[in-house]
Amino acid sequence: MWPDVNDFSFIWFLHQILANPALLITVILTLGVIFVNGWTDAPNAIATCVATRAMPPRAAVMMAAVFNLLGTFVLTLINSTVAMTIKNMVNFNGNTHEAMVALCAALFAIIIWAVAAWYFGIPTSESHALIAGLSGAAIALHNGFGGINGGEWIKVIYGLALSTVLGFATGYAMSKLVVLICHRMDRRKTTGFFKGAQIFGGAAMAFMHGAQDGQKFMGVLILGVFLANGSDSTGIVALPIWMMVLCSLVMGIGTSIGGYKIIKAVGMDMVKLETYQGFAADMAAASCLLLSSLFGIPVSTTHTKTTAVMGVGAAKRLSCVNYGLVNDMVLTWVLTFPGCGLIAYLMVKLFSLFM
Repeated sequence: MWPDVNDFSFIWFLHQILANPALLITVILTLGVIFVNGWTDAPNAIATCVATRAMPPRAAVMMAAVFNLLGTFVLTLINSTVAMTIKNMVNFNGNTHEAMVALCAALFAIIIWAVAAWYFGIPTSESHALIAGLSGAAIALHNGFGGINGGEWIKVIYGLALSTVLGFATGYAMSKLVVLICHRMDRRKTTGFFKGAQIFGGAAMAFMHGAQDGQKFMGVLILGVFLANGSDSTGIVALPIWMMVLCSLVMGIGTSIGGYKIIKAVGMDMVKLETYQGFAADMAAASCLLLSSLFGIPVSTTHTKTTAVMGVGAAKRLSCVNYGLVNDMVLTWVLTFPGCGLIAYLMVKLFSLFM
């Protein structure tokens, strides 16, 4: 029986998992994607403060875990539109069992894509992998584009453009502004200030990462529960606190285990950052993510943070940016939609033979 929208309790959820093996598999795969997000995406939030030695890696990871949770909780209470956009982006009309197969295939594809990108040390966006995987699965299920909700999908395109262009522009402008304000100040004193300010900036980035990505994955969990209960359409659900805590904890564990490779790529290899640049990049990216979350636009924290770092480097000198690494990142971002979507499409066809 489907619960009241305000009674989506953890006990009820456990009963659903125990009674429905398909839902259990879906939840395991969803938590796997969240773990990989913490492994490959969440480290972007703290990359700069670790790179400039404002914080030691272990303390930064712990801070990221705490503020991911706070971001998920606070912004979901204010505006849960990001979660609802992801949940309503594709239409799994028809056989709900087939829809569950498609959802599992999409999640499996995301894990494959993210781990491959991590192996090469390239920060990929699980947000866009999630969107591509769900879309590829829906196309396979419908044998066409009938399963894509264009109105919700266009928000994703807006988010992609916004996170890339606005991230770079805001990073560039923020760096110039900091230099303008501090150009007559003693560099030794400002360095000490910006080290402390970077801790605030890293916390703000982790908070906004939770606000964006935490909501997206809760949307997937809710979609799985609806399908498991035989409903191919989703209604209004009050996102439960226990789900926010669960997503944040799994994400934090992923960051602590495998995030250092991405921290090195974003915070050290792409641009050699000074402390004021790290602060400028964090505040620029966090500001962009805050605006996106308040307006309910699902954007990529990876794209926003990395382009903000590029903008900060370019503000000092164009040659400060490692364009070889940038080219690899951009190529991975471009290939995410067709690549992850194709994997999900093929997984649906494969899983359909056995499930």
